[in-house]
Amino acid sequence: MGERDRAVLALERRSWPGPGAKERAIRERLGISPTRYYQLLNALLDDPAALAHDPVTVNRLRRRRDARRARR
Repeated sequence: MGERDRAVLALERRSWPGPGAKERAIRERLGISPTRYYQLLNALLDDPAALAHDPVTVNRLRRRRDARRARR
């Protein structure tokens, strides 16, 4: 797992004070668009290395993703 992947998970662990704060942090800290960020994050949810690195965050996000898929 690379440094950028760890940074994506670290951003996802945080709570954000209001709308736009997370997107601004994504652009400033990672230098990528929010769309690209969410693509990377979704791929990380299926990566065993990400699960080993941060099981609480990855499992929480997997549950959220699975619930969203079940509603469709």
